Amino acid sequence: MSESGDGGDAILNVGVDLGTSRSSVSASNGERHVVRSYVGWPADMVARKVLQRDVLIGDDALENRIMLDLHRPLERGLIKEGSEKDAEAVRELLSHLISLVNNDDARVRAVVGVPAEALRVNRQQLRNAMSGLIDQLMIVSEPFAVAYGLEALLHALVIDIGAGTTDFCVMNGRYPTEEDQRTLTQAGDSVDEQLNQLVAARYPEANFSSHMVREWKEKHSFVGEPKGSVEVEAPVRGVPTQLDITDEMRQACESLLPPVTEMMIDLISRVQPEYQAKVRQNVLLSGGSGLIRGLGAALQEALKEIGGGQVRVVKDPIYVGSDGGLALATDAPDSDWEKLSA
Repeated sequence: MSESGDGGDAILNVGVDLGTSRSSVSASNGERHVVRSYVGWPADMVARKVLQRDVLIGDDALENRIMLDLHRPLERGLIKEGSEKDAEAVRELLSHLISLVNNDDARVRAVVGVPAEALRVNRQQLRNAMSGLIDQLMIVSEPFAVAYGLEALLHALVIDIGAGTTDFCVMNGRYPTEEDQRTLTQAGDSVDEQLNQLVAARYPEANFSSHMVREWKEKHSFVGEPKGSVEVEAPVRGVPTQLDITDEMRQACESLLPPVTEMMIDLISRVQPEYQAKVRQNVLLSGGSGLIRGLGAALQEALKEIGGGQVRVVKDPIYVGSDGGLALATDAPDSDWEKLSA
């Protein structure tokens, strides 16, 4: 339900996880939605006549991409720079997310989660995109929003692996500082790119798209020993053909392990020594790419290098970021908000 402000106007608290591949929104009225981060406009008058719409968003845009000027406006968790169309696409995406939850035209205050690095370089672009859509804004790092939603606020390390970035945040019982947070560009998209290259090298006559590769990864990704062969279908000289990509899938997914392990251990080593053991026992793995089978166990195995620990995979990675943003919006004092003018 919407809350009431000092002036009696209804206030809707909203958490938004603005993701490179998927974006989710959670609101205080109980509404929750997830949307693929794609926006498209009809490519010409024929496409507009067929589609009968001026703009398409999410799965709708992906399914009709052949007729669209399609944009995936977030790159490595940041709004792409230098493109007015990508900036417009972000605004369309955010407007769509807010419209999905704001059914009563309430005043909206939104917490938006972005990669840790984006806190420094992307704030103004995000303010511009949100201007006129909401009344008050708070921008936080995605792993901090996750930590807050899970109440992992003390002696915890959150590792949030999305499509564009892998974000880390050490929680010490207060707002995290820049020193407590890190961002890697090795994440789901880099796995897709490597898988694409590996499969193309093994099956040079196969014909497949980046969207197909992403679907293969989301369905079959794993690290460690395979539980069975990974077989997918793609045309070879126009003939639908089964391709065994087990080794390629494993190699692409395991490319995440060295950089993520190195950053995890480095951040833990920077925690005050008397608290390091507690942090090692409270590592949380979230994000869509955090669901790669065996990844949590592999990171837990890596912790043995520094005395052992426990890595837990978050149960609901789709909404954990936006739910955390909503929890922050609900608890935050007035002094933590910035007002946006239309």
